Amino acid sequence: MLVYFIRRLVNVVAMLLVVSAVTFGIFFMVPKLTGTDPALYYVGKIADKVAVEGVRHKMGLDKPIIEQFYLFLKGLFVGRDYSTGTDITHCAAPCFGYSFKTEQEVWPVLLDRLGVTASLAAGASVLWLVFGTATGVVSALKRRTLLDRFTMTTALAGVSLPIYFTGMLASAIFVYQLGWFPHDYVDLGKDPVAWFQNLLLPWITLAFLYAATYARLTRATLLEVLGEDYIRTARAKGLGERTVIGKHAMRSTLTPILTVFGMDLGGLIGGAVLTETTFNFRGLGYEAVSSIASSDLPVIMGVTLFAGFFIILANLLVDVLYAVVDPRVRLS
Repeated sequence: MLVYFIRRLVNVVAMLLVVSAVTFGIFFMVPKLTGTDPALYYVGKIADKVAVEGVRHKMGLDKPIIEQFYLFLKGLFVGRDYSTGTDITHCAAPCFGYSFKTEQEVWPVLLDRLGVTASLAAGASVLWLVFGTATGVVSALKRRTLLDRFTMTTALAGVSLPIYFTGMLASAIFVYQLGWFPHDYVDLGKDPVAWFQNLLLPWITLAFLYAATYARLTRATLLEVLGEDYIRTARAKGLGERTVIGKHAMRSTLTPILTVFGMDLGGLIGGAVLTETTFNFRGLGYEAVSSIASSDLPVIMGVTLFAGFFIILANLLVDVLYAVVDPRVRLS
């Protein structure tokens, strides 16, 4: 198990380096290829050449791209100094640079927004995993019954309806018309009860979309597994149906569910863009949309790296859970 984990950890480190290099290249090489100088975003398009050259030198934009990437990686781990010779600005680790628009460090901004996104993703993921998987199991065991058709029709509706439609519809009915839910995010440390009440409707709305996918995936996978030879052998040996389903069939059914869950959770923590925008929650997704609108490249790059990091981390967690659910995976 330890060797398996170390192998996966090495793969994660290599993948993070690749993602960092590609992201850095897109945000700092592509603008130069199109004739855009990133230094202009700091000083404005009507600034004189001396000011632009000073910013370019201070931010290290006049150095070769390989050296810029090295300084960027160094800043992530040990911090970085931006210097003009007399004026030195220290950016503490992890340093993602400074915003073009506010001139604030990117990392504190991302850290401030992360709590909102993590709260939204954590609660919704629990709901969709539990209810989606349970619905799929019940639907598979009650195949071709009225209950099966009803749950799969509901799941189809959940997959088909986009989050901004269901979110706005739910807000219009339950927030503004009935007044059942508040609609402003409250930090968990300030008021846990208000935090839960404010997030409950976004959790349910987001979970409805994902639970539908998990219900259909669980049903299809479980039906396929129930037709395997080892399931028929287990039943022939006289094992109870609960043991056959819970101990044997679900072990194989959980493998694809864990794969999808890792990707979905990692992507959401990286920024639930549509959900946060719909409910006006200022998380990483909301920050990404605002930064794209204002062409704030360092913040966009920070959110992108954040999203990549959490997706890769989620995949590492999925690989470890694979080894727990199915020990044969450790040999691969």
